[in-house]
Order: sequence, then C-alpha cells, then structure tokens
Amino acid sequence: MSRFSMTTAIAGAATALLLVAGAPLAGAVPGDAAEPRIVTYDASQAEEFQAAIDEAAETWNGQVANVKLEKATDGQADLTVLADDGWPRAQTESLGVGTVWMGREAVNEGHHIPRIATHEIGHILGLPDDRTGVCEDLMSGASAGTDCQNNLPNPTEKAQVDENFAQGVVIAPQLFTEAPALATR
Repeated sequence: MSRFSMTTAIAGAATALLLVAGAPLAGAVPGDAAEPRIVTYDASQAEEFQAAIDEAAETWNGQVANVKLEKATDGQADLTVLADDGWPRAQTESLGVGTVWMGREAVNEGHHIPRIATHEIGHILGLPDDRTGVCEDLMSGASAGTDCQNNLPNPTEKAQVDENFAQGVVIAPQLFTEAPALATR
C-alpha cells in the first residue's frame, strides 16, 4: 500500500470513528439543526382578521422549531386566509398547504379571535380537532367555550407539529369545520 493510500485510509477511519462517536466534524456548528420548512401565508383577503393571522403566525413561530410561517411576498402562498360570515374552518391540501376561513359566526358568539386563528392554522400544520373542552388544549377549539382566551398550543400539540415537519408527514386533504352544534358539549 502506498504512503498516500495509507494516509487516506487512516484519515477515512478517523472520520468514521468521529462520526460513530458523535464528535462534530470540522466546520460543524454544535446544535446546528436542519433549517425549518417555510410555509408562506397570504392574509390579504382576511379583512378584519389580518392582524390576528399575523399574531397566530408569530405564536406558532415562537412555539415550534421545524416550521416557520412567513408572509408571502410574491403573490404565491402555501396558506391562503379568507374572511366570511360562516363558521371558522380549514381545508388542508397537504402538510403546510391549504385554506383557512376566519368565519365571523364564532366571533359573533364571543370566541377569542387569536385562538380561532391559531387553532385553524394548527390544522394546516397537521393537527386534528381534539374536542376535549379543555382551554389549555388549543385544538379543543370552541369546545373550550367562549371564556377561553388561550391561543398557545400545549406541549403535545407543539411536539406533534415539530414531528410532522421533521418527518415530512403526509396528510390527506381534509375539511376541518366545527359547526356550532358540535362545538358545545
């Protein structure tokens, strides 16, 4: 074996040993994780709910690491938010892609607008409804009642969103709606 081949083999073995041992490679930044997936949103048609959508995006951005919501700047968006007079709902197309309707009916009944916005975006991030009636459960939605002001996901919900985006979970297209008859227990 030539001197060059032996040096190369020893260097390769040392690199493999470092990788197995979990030691960082030169140039690696400790704690450097994969970049979060960017999900763009367009709330320009959300009318009076635009600020609530921006707040909900910031809420999610502060709670999870594997996805970041950003306002679309080029007219193309993964998430479109609309306002209407119906009940709030979300239509998923795939993970991070869909439409949210900020329905005024729930607002007129007294439900907390920031909670509605954060809840509906939760569907786009892969979370199902979980009608526990518990205010601390963001995805319990309207079942928690009109007194509930919590717009933060609980630890389980945060972990599920991070796992969804880390694993690239495939979600089927689905309409999530919480009709008033189903909202109360």
